[in-house]
Amino acid sequence: MNSKNLYFISRNYKFSKNAASKPKMDCETVLEKNGFKNLGFKQSNHSSSAIGAIISFFGITKGLFLLPRKSVFCMQYPLSKFFGYITTIVSLKKCTLIIIIHDVKYLMGKSKDLKGEIAKFNKADFIIVHNESMKKWFQKNGCTAQLVSLELFDYIHGSVKHAAINTPYDVVFAGGLGKEKSEFLYSMDNLTPSNYKLKLYGNGFNAADVEQTNSILDYQGVFSPDEVIDEIQGSFGLIWNGNALNECSGDFGKYLLYNNPHKTSLYLLCGLPVIVWKKAAIAKFVEKKQIGITLNSLNELDTVLANLDPKEYATLISNVEKVKTKVASGYYLSQAINKVVELI
Repeated sequence: MNSKNLYFISRNYKFSKNAASKPKMDCETVLEKNGFKNLGFKQSNHSSSAIGAIISFFGITKGLFLLPRKSVFCMQYPLSKFFGYITTIVSLKKCTLIIIIHDVKYLMGKSKDLKGEIAKFNKADFIIVHNESMKKWFQKNGCTAQLVSLELFDYIHGSVKHAAINTPYDVVFAGGLGKEKSEFLYSMDNLTPSNYKLKLYGNGFNAADVEQTNSILDYQGVFSPDEVIDEIQGSFGLIWNGNALNECSGDFGKYLLYNNPHKTSLYLLCGLPVIVWKKAAIAKFVEKKQIGITLNSLNELDTVLANLDPKEYATLISNVEKVKTKVASGYYLSQAINKVVELI
């Protein structure tokens, strides 16, 4: 494949304290590193949705106009406003379409229209999905594109951090702290653990719902995706969603059966081994690389940490170091995109 024929179009990514835009911006960085050229405007971070949409529209229009016929075009999904516009032109120009999946709305419980979403995916020739569980779901639901697994999201960052070894362990939880996503946090005190405390980073924390005197929850504040790396101090990172302690339940919890949570990469980048629900799709990767602990229920966590040998913990840390360098340099998307380019 002639490497001169690889293109994408950057757009405006609304800046926010939550890490919503970080993975998409990182993907563009990795695409450029791998020989893809941006045909649109330079990546921008305008905070106004209206101005952002105008910048994106004109940037995308310019890019589609410049897109050579029969070339290779890569886009990221979801892209609600412009998806149909882009795929129509890409198809008219007989280009090969690669889609990188960030979220599947049906699996998140944000859409009931499975057929409609699969129809969108079927406009692609190749799709980079999160992992093998998501790949199977795509195949089972009639996706005709060739599928390649990402394994893990990259998190591009220059700084290097190491875990802080305190006992009781400091378990970090970063993300939305509101009840919709993370209701389980508010019943963690009922477990009365003696081997860990929870340090919370993110927005939506309901301090009023927490036992004030001796709670294990310690709220640290909300930071931007780049600041949070410098702020996080701990010994483990927790990946859990939903309202229950004994499983990950609700739409956000069930989503873990298929997705690669971006916070996994954040924790690894901070040098933290992860703690994750055994049934989560990412758990297989965690077990294979020996970079954390998988649990059926959060009830098990106190005992598991009580029995954790310092040698075992040191092994987890050194395995995290290996994966961390890959995550920080864009290794995972690079290998997936190169696999796709070879297949074309």
